Amino acid sequence: MKFGVVIFPGSNCDYDTYYVLKHMLKVETVFLFHKDTDLQNCDVIILPGGFSFGDYLRTGAIAKFSPIMKEINEFAKNGGYVMGICNGFQILCESELLPGVLTMNTSLRFQCYDVYVKVINNKSPFTSEYQFNEVLTMPIAHGEGNYFIDDDGLKALYDNDQIILKYCDQDGNITFDANPNGSVSNIAGICNKSKNVFGLMPHPERCSEQILGNTDGIRIFQSLLNNL
Repeated sequence: MKFGVVIFPGSNCDYDTYYVLKHMLKVETVFLFHKDTDLQNCDVIILPGGFSFGDYLRTGAIAKFSPIMKEINEFAKNGGYVMGICNGFQILCESELLPGVLTMNTSLRFQCYDVYVKVINNKSPFTSEYQFNEVLTMPIAHGEGNYFIDDDGLKALYDNDQIILKYCDQDGNITFDANPNGSVSNIAGICNKSKNVFGLMPHPERCSEQILGNTDGIRIFQSLLNNL
């Protein structure tokens, strides 16, 4: 099993993700530079959080033209596993590997704090180590995390069980007040129809070690390991 963590200009969670995979889960992990065209036979590609290309134009709008994204698009279309965290989620949407878009938070402010998310689908390769409807605590750090998709697209997400995580309160209630950015239907994470591409706004790599006071995120990476 081999993981690749992509580095874009402006990535700032690449080493965090690498550390969890390489040093905590003891899995072979390499860095992939945005100009690379070789995925080095990785089984899973991670697009980490950060501010790729300074978030100019739109978040992820420039990163999608990086040479490595052409390879990742082909990799995903051939069934390869890809996960995008925060800015990585935004890049996946801009690259049309996931439906919908991420827009400015309704507060018009950068939001950075712990939130609660509910596991809506625990049958995906990314969430099989969780219980259905389990409530997790994960940190967010984004200014453009407001997920939007039109009504037909939203219906398709529900019909195909593509909604993986939703923002909720401590008791698991999915409410307006528990939504930190205005995302439609409180969506915090989705996958594609084939369930091999996953994007989420919260940061699992920032809550994967006991010294940080929270290990709710590490089971996302463990789910991938156990499924592959």
